[in-house]
Amino acid sequence: MNQLLSTVSLRGTVRVPGVPMLASDTERYVVRGGGSVAIPMVAGDQINVIDREGLQPAELLTFNEHGKGDAGLIGEHGTSSASGYAAYLADEAPSAIASRRKLQDSGIDLASGQSVVVFDRSTRAGDQATYVASAGGTLLALAPGGPMAVDAQNPPTEIIVYIQRVEARAKGEYKLPEPLADPLLDINIQPGNASGFEVRKGDYIQILDVQGRECSDFQAFDARALDKGLERDIDPTTTRSLMGNLYPAPGLYSKYYTLDHQSLIEIVRDTVGRHDTFGLACTARYYDDMGYPGHLNCSENMNIAADPFGIAPRGGWPAINFFFNTNLDATNTITMDDPWSRPGDYVLLRAMTDLVCIGTACPCDIDPANGWNPTDIQVRTYSGEQEFSKAEAYRMTTDSEPALTKETGFHGGFSKHTQNFTEYNGYWLPANFPNHGAIAEYWACREAAVVMDLSPLRKFEVLGPDAEALMQLCVTRNMRKLSIGQVVYTAVCYEHGGMIDDGTVFRLGDNNFRWIGGIDTSGLWMREQAEIHDMDVWVKSSTDQMHNIAVQGPKSRELLKEIIWTPPTQPSIENLEWFRFSIGRIGDFHGPAVVVSRTGYTGELGFEIFCHPRDAEAVFDAVWKAGEPQGLVPFGLEALDLVRIEAGLVFAGYEFSDQTDPYEAGIGFTVPLKSKEDNFIGREALVRRKESPVRKLVGLDLSGNLVPSNGDCVRIDRAQVGEVTSATRSPILGKTIALCRMDIAHSAVGTEVEVGQLDGHQKRIPATVVAFPHFDPKKERVRV
Repeated sequence: MNQLLSTVSLRGTVRVPGVPMLASDTERYVVRGGGSVAIPMVAGDQINVIDREGLQPAELLTFNEHGKGDAGLIGEHGTSSASGYAAYLADEAPSAIASRRKLQDSGIDLASGQSVVVFDRSTRAGDQATYVASAGGTLLALAPGGPMAVDAQNPPTEIIVYIQRVEARAKGEYKLPEPLADPLLDINIQPGNASGFEVRKGDYIQILDVQGRECSDFQAFDARALDKGLERDIDPTTTRSLMGNLYPAPGLYSKYYTLDHQSLIEIVRDTVGRHDTFGLACTARYYDDMGYPGHLNCSENMNIAADPFGIAPRGGWPAINFFFNTNLDATNTITMDDPWSRPGDYVLLRAMTDLVCIGTACPCDIDPANGWNPTDIQVRTYSGEQEFSKAEAYRMTTDSEPALTKETGFHGGFSKHTQNFTEYNGYWLPANFPNHGAIAEYWACREAAVVMDLSPLRKFEVLGPDAEALMQLCVTRNMRKLSIGQVVYTAVCYEHGGMIDDGTVFRLGDNNFRWIGGIDTSGLWMREQAEIHDMDVWVKSSTDQMHNIAVQGPKSRELLKEIIWTPPTQPSIENLEWFRFSIGRIGDFHGPAVVVSRTGYTGELGFEIFCHPRDAEAVFDAVWKAGEPQGLVPFGLEALDLVRIEAGLVFAGYEFSDQTDPYEAGIGFTVPLKSKEDNFIGREALVRRKESPVRKLVGLDLSGNLVPSNGDCVRIDRAQVGEVTSATRSPILGKTIALCRMDIAHSAVGTEVEVGQLDGHQKRIPATVVAFPHFDPKKERVRV
């Protein structure tokens, strides 16, 4: 079955990860930890179940064609209930709702179910089990698991189910994703065709790319204006101007407008995030000029679809071309490449008024617009009575299943103070709080106390006899010196010395660690290294089980000591030292369990509180109640950027990437080459890089009040000698400051340089190289 596990295809000699090109007889289903998936099966189907991360229980229930439980369908003897599967299906999680719908539609008698335990809690990552269906029916796959305690390391994680069908799909046939709800319309548009349809105000429109890499021109008209003989349709230029983006996205800036500034549709979900709003739908002239006269084109197809609604034909239609991958380069040239959309990707729109809509499946097969292979588009509409969350799609890796943007456990608490949330790493986080604003939030952090949501930080549980050995191999700091209850900040590097991530390691026990980083890649890298080096260790993702807020500022200790109870075996908040953690409760012995660490990302005295999302509301309310007398203020991402730049704290994609090493990122202190004698990944490269440095992170003081952007060039005369990584106007220092990656030859303090803007020459901001961090260089405020 190994050939079933690949989601990387080849197009000629080009690898195309992210497009799951499984064999035509194979289907893949992801069962989320604590979730379930219902799958139809027929006699002879082969079922392969995989524990992706290890230590994850898995169960199968099979029901015959009459809806009765029968474990014998896969050659097993089941029990009445191994995990209490009925309770899992009664949950309101999306997977449970989808499974219930399928089971109800199939007339399943759930009470008759017989559970077959596939895996218990002793499996390795990648362990597999295979079954063959002896008759048709329904398969219910479960990944049982409940809430993880903050001091435990047993998060429920994914299992994967592959079904190898007896009968392969016909060529060109593709299994459509399930509707998001019961559709009002369900239209398949074949390539080279268009369809017109009406949508009532408040209803939803789903434009779905069935096979991936296919563009769909879309246009909408105000139906009431059409009744008056007026054509009022989506205008891309007006939309870009009002939204301040090339195309709207879920969240605050989500609407498409007419020339009259009337909003017609709102983007509710977008699993791709890359579309076209620059040009027209493809036209006859385009194909004529390319030497293909008479080629099918979307504009003529849209004319045909629009005619029944009394809409006048046009030679070329301005349209939102969903999934078309265009870009505007530095020379103002519009470029294009294969679409980013994968099979099943979609946009979900909501009608802001009664609409007449036109959608196409683009016929272009003479360039990469449709990946050189036009396929079909599915259009579904849903009643406005349905509720769909606003979301983008986050993928752990390029070929991972998409996960829609989530609300953190603390979202309810913060949403009482703002509606300005922005997508960050798969979650909605507050950008700012209108009753305060970024500057007021900043001063509260410097003078009193603030609370911010850091739940999107990626958490991985590393446990097992070889846990220390794995951490020692994968991170730059010396794990052998890390005590139980201690935290250390470190880097994770590739073999060439480039950084994967930075983060903190918590030591929970002799063989128990928790890695907290910025991206999933670091945890996946550790799991891969464990497999490569045949280590007896598990690396399990726990981000969804461990949400956290940071309470930062000079009054943070006074605030938290009033609400955090700790047993005698754990340090109290008053006694908790820098880079240590304590396991306690909110209020008293009976309160919600929390892990509190004396860490932060602000350069101030501060703490982080970790809890299960189910306890987040109680934790937030306790912090807020205790904090109000201390002047506690909610803290957003905009204010966070101010304090972290002042404190010289690095950020992925700005101060470091896989092309920069920890020395170049300004965190060379995380690489103790002398005191850490054990080998670690990237050590040899880092020795070479340290001996022959090329670039160095430095501080800049800039003249005037202009704030440069990330990537702005830094020059001496005509030569570029560096680039700005982060910059801000410092409220407490009263000047503009920046972090800069500088050529080592010009990194000395006092060197005078200029930050170039426009073309790097026409506009120059004088600057001077200074030491960083700019504020509190001895870190006295965090140590107090």
